[in-house]
Amino acid sequence: MVAGNIGHATRFLRVNLLFARLVALGKDTRGVSAILFALSAPALIGAMGLAAEVSYWYSDNRAMQHAADSAAIAAATNGGASSAAEAQAVAAQYGFQNGSGSVTVTVTRPALATNCPANCYQVVISDKVPLYLSAVVGYRGTTSANGHAATLISATSVATQGKAYPYCILALASSGAQGITSNGAPNADLNHCNTMSDTSARCVGHNLDAAIGDANQTDSGCGIIQNSSQPLVSDPYAYLASHIPTNTCSTYPQEPATKKDPPLPPANLWSGTYTEGAATIACGDQQLTGNTTINNTVLVIENGQLDSNGFTLTGTNLTVIFSGSNTAPYQHIPSGGGTLDINSPSTGIWSGVSIYQDPALTNNVNVAAAGNSPTWNISGLIYLPHASVTFSGAVNKSSHGQLCFELVVDNVTVNGTGDIFANDTQCNTQGLAQVWGGARGQIVA
Repeated sequence: MVAGNIGHATRFLRVNLLFARLVALGKDTRGVSAILFALSAPALIGAMGLAAEVSYWYSDNRAMQHAADSAAIAAATNGGASSAAEAQAVAAQYGFQNGSGSVTVTVTRPALATNCPANCYQVVISDKVPLYLSAVVGYRGTTSANGHAATLISATSVATQGKAYPYCILALASSGAQGITSNGAPNADLNHCNTMSDTSARCVGHNLDAAIGDANQTDSGCGIIQNSSQPLVSDPYAYLASHIPTNTCSTYPQEPATKKDPPLPPANLWSGTYTEGAATIACGDQQLTGNTTINNTVLVIENGQLDSNGFTLTGTNLTVIFSGSNTAPYQHIPSGGGTLDINSPSTGIWSGVSIYQDPALTNNVNVAAAGNSPTWNISGLIYLPHASVTFSGAVNKSSHGQLCFELVVDNVTVNGTGDIFANDTQCNTQGLAQVWGGARGQIVA
């Protein structure tokens, strides 16, 4: 009987002990997080993966849109048979090489497109992006690449050609100077011609009455329409330097600086009418001693200035070239208080060019009183690529030429009396291949 009681008690104790352990187990929370994480890990990893991949897709799409915009602008700016190739090359610079992996860059010229009724250039960039962690939650993408699920990302851009327009002032600003400056010039009048600076342009008090003022950096106040961040304009006339006739000079007489200095020889003094050959080489300073007419020639002044000396130089089919060395004291400029009445040739190598400074010249090339000392009656181009020019006078057309004028300088300061006649109507007749801007492609969609 005792043994039976003991067995019964033992079983009772075991049951109680098991119950106590179950209770304790129920109260023990150790390891729950691990269990819950194990159960939710696939969903968490999938969600995180999807979030990360979606973020990447958005980032990639933004970069792709920038590439498409730039490529469309390049195609519209090119506007020729190579426009598609140029657009694809621009896209490649942004990391989207046509045919690389799953990247495609398609360039078309639809008859019309969104916001574009004509001259449309459309660029579509697409890429198949493979899936990684997002596949854990069952996302299968929108396409496949190399037999694996992927998502198709694309960007579309439409550009059209802008309306081109000629420049009457181009500041190359290779010195780094501000290209165009005008301070308090209420009477300056460029008669609706257009300007361009390869650096910045700043006009205070007046917009110069330029129709359009463009600048590669910031245009502040120059032009009725002001455009900043425009493409650089490269020097369009430097190539003509290779056509300057050969220097045959052995000496370079200079105007006397003191009473003791010798006077200029008779060959350097001009007065009357001259009939010259195709090219005339003049050595050293040249000075007018009376009104002078020189027609049908290229006059090359080697290591010297052209001093109008209060008289008028009249030239039809005339190009005046300043060439030589950068050695002091040689000046390579027009000077004096007279008038230059020059009508450029309308045909030939120097077609449309009235005055040309050799681009190899960088010293003694500045012009302090352009249009005033001497007065400029010019039909054609004045090319002073490394000169700082202060423009304070008037430019009228030559008495024998067309309404055509273009000034190319390093930098120019326009004073209040600066006045250039309207010049964008007859340059074709004058024979000048002007510099044009504004044809740069513009994004429309």
